[in-house]
This record gives sequence, structure tokens and C-alpha cells, in this order.
Amino acid sequence: MEKQILLESSRISGFADEIAVDMDTQIALLKELGIEWVEFRSGDGKGVADYSLEEAKDLRRKLDENGIRVSALGSPIGKIGIEEDFAPHLKLLEHLTELAEVLGTSYIRMFSFFIPEGKDPADYRDEVFGRTKAMVEMAKEKGVVLLHENEKGIYGDVAQRCLDLMRNFYGEHYRCTFDFANFVQCGQDVLAAYEMLKPYITYVHVKDAVMETGEVTPAGEGDGQVAEILRRLDGEGYKGFLSLEPHLVDFAGLKNLEKDAKERKRSDGEQAFSQAYHALRKILG
Repeated sequence: MEKQILLESSRISGFADEIAVDMDTQIALLKELGIEWVEFRSGDGKGVADYSLEEAKDLRRKLDENGIRVSALGSPIGKIGIEEDFAPHLKLLEHLTELAEVLGTSYIRMFSFFIPEGKDPADYRDEVFGRTKAMVEMAKEKGVVLLHENEKGIYGDVAQRCLDLMRNFYGEHYRCTFDFANFVQCGQDVLAAYEMLKPYITYVHVKDAVMETGEVTPAGEGDGQVAEILRRLDGEGYKGFLSLEPHLVDFAGLKNLEKDAKERKRSDGEQAFSQAYHALRKILG
């Protein structure tokens, strides 16, 4: 009999905009599943970065009334081309730090910039690092924590370059979000990635994928070694969030999130999110 994965101090969160566009439906399913946290990326048809402070205050009241807290902002910071103008993007980060305070979280998910197709990421390292340094300095000034997510096509897409970033910037205001499926889709050995990055992992995105096709699956049904890595995290005393990012249906804004997003079979967002949740619970035991 396999040892139960305890992760007793970990909390399940998720990208509830994959349930539905409107916040009321998002909240209803989170409550039904007993999930008390949300990684807020969008709601009522508006991305988090487009929320005004007043709108964020209204959202906070609604979430508070329903017993739901924000684990992190699922922000788009760093998800632009490395050759695009950075100054407006840094200003956007400043706004997101203010939103984070209103919404009661110190965590802001971010990326390390898309590298032009066919180009060597090493050629852009200095620019990536210069921008990252500016963002970390702002995070320190504003008292937030930037969580770098490994994403296809950015500088930090494979483990070695994620490690490069962590060795240079890891600290109180810059840490690692580990995403199983994104590593699979980059052809990365996910167990090797975990062993390389485990000292820096502060947050986990739960989705899986098939190495051969890149198709996203519920946790445990792909090649992401989700169960094994969660066991290892358990053994290491991990106390962070496990954030569901199912990517099992066409949800609002998907094509803005993934440069090469393919048409997925449309199905009910509530059903898909529930499927992802129960797959994770099955692994946890």
C-alpha cells in the first residue's frame, strides 16, 4: 500500500476563472468543493491587472463574505516579448503590488519574458536579468514576493535556466513556482527539474501533460511525475500552496495566456475543474 501523501500544512487553491467567467459561479464551485483559496487571474470578464483598486476592494468584500482568500495574483508580469518596451510593464507591476495589498496576498505570479522564436535564450540573458533585477527591487520596496513560473518559450522555461534565475535572485522577494505540465511541454525531465529546483520551490501549480503530444491532463494522468514529486515535497516538509490550473477546457482568455494555444474540446468548466480537484485529492489520499 502506498504511503499517504500528507502535506498537512499545504493549502489547495486554483485558477477559478477556468470554472467560469463570472465570479459568482467561480465562488459557488469553490465553496462546493471546500476550497478556501483562489489564485486570482480574472473575474467577471476582466484580467487582474485591469482591475482598479476600487474594483479590487469590491472583489475582496465578496470573497471575504464567502470565506475565500487570495493565495496569489495570477498576473501577466513578464509574459511579454523580451524585445518589447519594459517601462510600461514595470509600471503595471507597481499597480499589481497595490492590488495584492487590497486583496490580502503578498504573492504575485510572474514570468521571465518570451524569447524570439529560433533565437538562443543565452543571447538575451543580460536583458532578462536586468529586467528581473528591476522587478525584484520593486517587490522589495512594496513588500511582495514574485513567484517565477516556468512557462514554455520564456527564458526560464527549462530547469537549468530557472536555476540560473534562482541562483541570482532567490530571496525574500523572488521565489519559484513549480509547474509540472509546463516542464513536460518543454521536453524537460520533470523529476530532474524538481531535484534541481527544490530548495527554491515556494508554490506549486497542479496540472499534468503528456510528453509525446503536450496535451494537458488531470494530475497523475500524464508524464509530470506529479504523485512522486508531491511525495518528495511531503518528505521535505513543504507548506506552500497546491494551486489547480486544469487547462482542460477552452476558458476565457486562454489564447492570451498561451502563445501557441490549440483548440481544446469544449466542455463544462465546472466539471473540468472538479475533475482536476478530485484527481489531486486521489493522489493526496
